[in-house]
Amino acid sequence: MTIGFIGAGTMAGAIVRGVTAAGVVPGGDVLLYDVNESAAQRLADDVGATVADSAEAVVAGSDVVVLAVKPQVLPAVLGDLASAVVERRPVLVSIAAGITLAALDALLRGGDVPVVRVMPNVNAMIGAGMAALCGNEAAGEADVARVEEIFAAVGGTVVLAEKDFATYTAIAGSSPAFVFTFIDALARGAVRDGMPKALATRIAAQAVLGSARMVLERADDGVSPADLVDMVCSPGGTTIAGIVAMEEAGFTPAVVRGVRAVVDRDRELAD
Repeated sequence: MTIGFIGAGTMAGAIVRGVTAAGVVPGGDVLLYDVNESAAQRLADDVGATVADSAEAVVAGSDVVVLAVKPQVLPAVLGDLASAVVERRPVLVSIAAGITLAALDALLRGGDVPVVRVMPNVNAMIGAGMAALCGNEAAGEADVARVEEIFAAVGGTVVLAEKDFATYTAIAGSSPAFVFTFIDALARGAVRDGMPKALATRIAAQAVLGSARMVLERADDGVSPADLVDMVCSPGGTTIAGIVAMEEAGFTPAVVRGVRAVVDRDRELAD
């Protein structure tokens, strides 16, 4: 399998480093193109990839082509490449937020190209991301599985109906910012009681990391996050006092409202 990337920015770099480090493909089977030639060359030098002299050359030489460009420029980029993509018929991957499979198919002018829409999140930069995948009618199970293998190199993956992508955006795409805010709030609470901010942040971040691992590892045993809350809360103890105080301040409703706001805004942008 040869993989081509049109765009060599931060997310493309994370994916390229992930797939080559995991052995999904060797660096020599990765083609890169970016209008910023130096960005493409730096990434190529890091992993042993090849820099193509045009986006069309990436399409011509790749089994899978990842469009790693910003949503606002993707229509122009794909419009220019439509003929080359239809002729070559690689598996085309878009990681542009808000651009639906129907919109991608329309840009390809009905060329019956297998297209997989993927929404990774920022944590892919450290190999701990979460990515949702959805293929169009031309994308078979093998095509989607091939793309899933690529994104599994930088974290978890889930094949999801496109109708659920707005909700996914809230709980995986936007939620890292929510979690960063929570960690910072925990640290500020500690600062109020005299602990240095940097130390408090490190302690809080490790606690959140371990808590997330606990949820994932105990899920197979049928243990829910609510069960884990009960495990930590002793009757009349300190933790339940903190939980009650946060709930009285609207903690859970605030989180649910945040999710709802992301979903509503995502759907507005897609219209």
